[in-house]
Amino acid sequence: MTLLGLSFFLLMALGVPIAFAIGIAGFSFFLTNGIIPPSIGVQQVATASQSFPLLAVPFFVLAGHMMNRTGITTRLIACSNVLVSWMAGGLAQVCVVLSTLMGGVSGSAVADAAMEARILGPSLIKRGYSRGFTSATIAVSALITATIPPSLGLILYGFVGNVSIGRLFLAGVIPGLMIMVGLMVTVWLIAHKRGYRPETVERPSFRSVWRAVSDAKWALLFPVALLFAIRGGVFTPSEVGAFAVIYAAVVGFFLHKELTLNDVGEALREAVVDTGLIMLIILFSGMVGYAIIFEQAPQSIASAMTQLTSEPLLVTGLILLFLFLAGLFIESTVLVLLLTPIFLPIVTPLGIDPVHFGILMMTIVTLGSVTPPVGVAMYTVCSLLDCPVEEYIVESLPFIFTILVVVAILALWPGLVLFLPNALM
Repeated sequence: MTLLGLSFFLLMALGVPIAFAIGIAGFSFFLTNGIIPPSIGVQQVATASQSFPLLAVPFFVLAGHMMNRTGITTRLIACSNVLVSWMAGGLAQVCVVLSTLMGGVSGSAVADAAMEARILGPSLIKRGYSRGFTSATIAVSALITATIPPSLGLILYGFVGNVSIGRLFLAGVIPGLMIMVGLMVTVWLIAHKRGYRPETVERPSFRSVWRAVSDAKWALLFPVALLFAIRGGVFTPSEVGAFAVIYAAVVGFFLHKELTLNDVGEALREAVVDTGLIMLIILFSGMVGYAIIFEQAPQSIASAMTQLTSEPLLVTGLILLFLFLAGLFIESTVLVLLLTPIFLPIVTPLGIDPVHFGILMMTIVTLGSVTPPVGVAMYTVCSLLDCPVEEYIVESLPFIFTILVVVAILALWPGLVLFLPNALM
């Protein structure tokens, strides 16, 4: 295990792509173990691909790319603008609400951040918002996609940890809304302090709200339809991904009439690239997961932690602290695939619900995508808006503090996370 860990971090430091760093490090374990033949490592790669729940990944990736070409984005922006532009920091508030609504469409924090940076970022800067504040608002708001269904991270966590994806989707709704409210309050406080004015003076009338919501109804109904399809037993979480693609096609071709065959071809091309990257990481992680279990790493780490404390809340806090630090350096997908088999067997015997832990884990590891030194969403937004990373870091601190407060509340009161899955499933 020592060689596996050292080789992985060395390859990462040398700039080797993450998927190949995991694969080479995993295979090194089988080559040097002396007990297990290397052919077992190859078998583990093949075994990792033989999973029905994994079908949800390419389907949801494709659905997200298609949704972005159906005119849904412009309708969601208009809806968000009507709902919150009258508040202090109006256009920044639109970014937060839009991230919540887009979370039910794209399922990807980086995709959401890039889209908002292109569309809303220049308008914010033109209206006097600082580049750092604009970039921080857009990037950190994208974190909401970690919990709002259909989150790709929750699908992978459910696959690796053998946890109900339907329950995870339901459990992510309230935490996602709590993060939205927390970030909106943060934006409001900063806007008041700096004098960022609302976009509109008067609050919207019921008629204008109804018109905006009605115009965006097919986008707003998408995550609701997914949840009810899973809860009603109409589809499994894997099958509902195929339903998402059909839903996107129907909305694009027949309802909004903005999706073209050329758009579908582009969406397929982008989805193939994204899916290939994700699946390579998943397949090579199969070797590492086998090595982790063979070396009894979960038991060793659990023993070390229980020597420090046996209090479930403190153990959870220590794990979340470790995940936060790891997320500063390693991409969230990798952390979910590699660390779920280690930490889930530790927290489950302590009486911590795996669904509750999954929401906490996904929120914390996704936070790494908006923090230095390797935050993908952070660098994406900063490059698109020509914002110095140093300025972004300073401006993002209040938002990151808000996220950590929300995570602490969710850790202390599991009922907030488990209310919907317990009530509906």
